[in-house]
Amino acid sequence: MVSDTAAMVLAVTVALSGPVTAEPADAPGSVTEVSPLPAEVSVPEASAGHRLIYWSRGPRGPMLSSGALYLPAGTPPPGGWPIVAYAHGSVGIADHCAFTLRSRDYYLKSVYPGLLAAGYAVMISDYVGLGTPGTHPYLDGPSQARSVIDGVRAARSVTPQLGTRWAVLGQSQGGQTALFTARTAPSDAPELDFRGAASTGAPSNLELVAPLLGPWVPRLPLRITTAYFAMIVAGLRATAPELDIDSYLTPTGVDVVRVAEENCVAEADALVRDIAIGDMLARPLQDPALIAAVRSMLEIPTSGYTTPLFVGQGLADLEVPAPLSAKMIADLLAGGADLRVGVYSEDHLGAARAAYPDVLAFLRRVLERQ
Repeated sequence: MVSDTAAMVLAVTVALSGPVTAEPADAPGSVTEVSPLPAEVSVPEASAGHRLIYWSRGPRGPMLSSGALYLPAGTPPPGGWPIVAYAHGSVGIADHCAFTLRSRDYYLKSVYPGLLAAGYAVMISDYVGLGTPGTHPYLDGPSQARSVIDGVRAARSVTPQLGTRWAVLGQSQGGQTALFTARTAPSDAPELDFRGAASTGAPSNLELVAPLLGPWVPRLPLRITTAYFAMIVAGLRATAPELDIDSYLTPTGVDVVRVAEENCVAEADALVRDIAIGDMLARPLQDPALIAAVRSMLEIPTSGYTTPLFVGQGLADLEVPAPLSAKMIADLLAGGADLRVGVYSEDHLGAARAAYPDVLAFLRRVLERQ
């Protein structure tokens, strides 16, 4: 899918970027590998597609992330193509689940083509530790945001056609990531022109639930809850080994976390959905150090935003219940955010589909203003 000309430009750019920089080899956004995208994740509407491996920042220091970049057709506008960083939803934490290596029709046939047709380059990060060394710290908002920011840096370092204007769009886990990115990007990457964030189905206020969890929690009338909880536990265990996370788990809990570590989210859900969170826990999650670590991972900032936000929520969402999002929206408004809200009758992914026209209108507004 990569033309000879594009490949030549890319190769020359990568070759030149190493020797002339004074930055360390693991500096945020430093690219270690560029290759064509696998055929199963190609997008015919893209003029070129690249797979990148680049350095980012995990919870405890430098970590590698992989990602994908799609370029629009035609001639770049003055200043280069604006960039939409797509922050993906939950796929699992096993390396073979990496989002950019598996065919996903909705994104390849709808989301990315729509963004490319609007004149935006599309950058997708797999987040640190997902398809690269280390454990992916699932729902660790700060490190996911840094993965996205550094992915944009990486894309620009190897693709001269890209400009500095960019925005982030995310669904589910990616919706949480988009909001963390919006709070972080202006100060973390001042060399870039960050314009705003669109977030749908973002899991929020989960840190308020954590102190209530213990052996008494029954099966909940929600979707994928046990697998999601196990992925959070696995990421927390790798991120904060000093907390001895296994001491909170029953033998069943240890087994469920292992299932989450070895399988993608749909397969893990099929294996553990009949197990209650209470069956996984040997004691309550009430240690102040543990709760502080959970808050640093999960708590979405609700003030301090300097760019516009769009938040979408489905009323029939059984993965991210609407009442949790309603509190987040109220807190964002109270915190002074420039916020647009979309409410849809659909479920988790259905609401993201329904919101897509509103999202494109929002991105057009923020990226095309002078």
